[in-house]
Amino acid sequence: MYLPDAATERDALDARERSALYNAVNNLQVLGQDLGYPHSSAVQGTDRLRELRPRAGRSPTRALYRQVGGRFVIAAIGPEALHDRKGFVRACRAAIDRLGELEE
Repeated sequence: MYLPDAATERDALDARERSALYNAVNNLQVLGQDLGYPHSSAVQGTDRLRELRPRAGRSPTRALYRQVGGRFVIAAIGPEALHDRKGFVRACRAAIDRLGELEE
């Protein structure tokens, strides 16, 4: 499930990145918590926020998500941290804020 702002961010990606993200999300839906590194990883310094890493981490795009109840909720789409550290931090903050609103 994408939060509305994350869906807008996803839709702004070019076709290649959207396709890679679609495949990564599909893997997350199929494997759930068993989807491990390099396809998914915990975001250090956050509470339960994870990053989905399309193309096994070779994509410059990350989907930031958390499991809420029995569903995986994608809260933000942003750049990979080494590619754009400030952009990644902004996306993490946005994801945390959006998830906080959802969980209230």
